Amino acid sequence: MSNEDITLTAGDAEAVVEAGNGGRVGALRVGGLDLLRRGERFGCFPMVPWCGRIRDGRFRDGAVVQQMPLNAPPHAIHGTARDGAWRVARRAADEAVLTYDLADPWPYPGRVTQVVSLSGSALTLTTAVETYDDSFPAQIGWHPWFNREVGGEAVRLDFDPAWQEERGDDHLPTGNRVDPKPGPWDDCFGMPGGVDVTLTWPGRLELKVTSPEKWVVVYDEQEAAVCVEPQTGPPNGLNTHPRLVTPLEPLEATTTWRWRRL
Repeated sequence: MSNEDITLTAGDAEAVVEAGNGGRVGALRVGGLDLLRRGERFGCFPMVPWCGRIRDGRFRDGAVVQQMPLNAPPHAIHGTARDGAWRVARRAADEAVLTYDLADPWPYPGRVTQVVSLSGSALTLTTAVETYDDSFPAQIGWHPWFNREVGGEAVRLDFDPAWQEERGDDHLPTGNRVDPKPGPWDDCFGMPGGVDVTLTWPGRLELKVTSPEKWVVVYDEQEAAVCVEPQTGPPNGLNTHPRLVTPLEPLEATTTWRWRRL
């Protein structure tokens, strides 16, 4: 199937999946409220095969050092899959399955599969990275741009992380864990019981972002949007917390956004 945009519907919820634009969810409307910032770079895109920044664009795989393009100098950021066109493998009224074959500049062959499932009260994103050949380190994450306002007061964020990754001057974790600090943030937090962050647009909607993963980046330094990014490891994690994809064991992760009207 082609990589056209797909509109999923369930109850009063509608999600637009932009297969040709990095496999992102380009829009999510609930009861007429636009929850995601729209635009070519926004919506919610999968971060794969790594999340956030890689220091100097370099990561080590065994004895080999791999170099990624520095698309956020002096670092590489957010993987390669958001820049590519994904293929629509299957679609229904409320679900789409997309695939993306890893290619240059990523040095290893592999396939990414993303399932986007919509119900009347939730959106679930499930992503897997698999290899048919060499093993390689990888990460999975999601980068949603939630609108700060949806026609009323600004959104409130509520979460209770166990720690905050100390951020160095280069925007990367130093390796030290510190007590969570007040925002604004462009920071990674640890939630060992699973990611659980609540966004509340007062008088409008409450939305809970959850994931079994234990890492979340919160970015709220922009006026228009806030980002809550569950991921399988911290920024620079290909170097510090590598998760190995092997022919027998793909890397899989999921996140659910569940909402209720206020």
